[in-house]
Order: sequence, then structure tokens, then C-alpha cells
Amino acid sequence: MDQQRNAHNTSTARIWLRRIGVLFFVFICATIGVMLMIVPWRPEWSENPLLLSYPTLHGLVSSGFTRGFVTGLGLLNVWIGFWEALQYRED
Repeated sequence: MDQQRNAHNTSTARIWLRRIGVLFFVFICATIGVMLMIVPWRPEWSENPLLLSYPTLHGLVSSGFTRGFVTGLGLLNVWIGFWEALQYRED
């Protein structure tokens, strides 16, 4: 009887650890993704004092292509997180 109870407690703990892990992964992906979608369009992105001494890098970072690329990475990150949440199955 004790072996069954211990096995049940172990499997329940594993299920909850997996649930928390998936939830944490989705939260991290969504947070990073939203930040990558918002930050390139903020003034702090192109008016960065660290970039003022590098005009070529400043031009590259300020370009619409780079901003769009980073925003696309953010969308991809959000999609990956929610895809993982949709694919979660308890076996």
C-alpha cells in the first residue's frame, strides 16, 4: 500500500513540475517576445548613448529593416511559447 502511495505522490509531483515548467517557459517566451516587439520602436532603441560614437552601427540599428527583423523575432518567440502551451499533453 505504501509503495502505491509513494508512486502516486511521485507521479503527481512530476506532473506538477512539468506543468510549472511549461507555464514558466510560456511566460518567458511571451515576455521576451513582447519586449522584442516593443523595444525597437521606442526612442531609446535608436537614441542610445552607446551608439553615438559608432555612426555606422547607429545607422544599422536605426534602420527599419533591423527594427522589423527584431520585431519578427519577437513574434516568433511569442508563437513558440504559445505553441508549446497548445501542444502540452499530460501522459
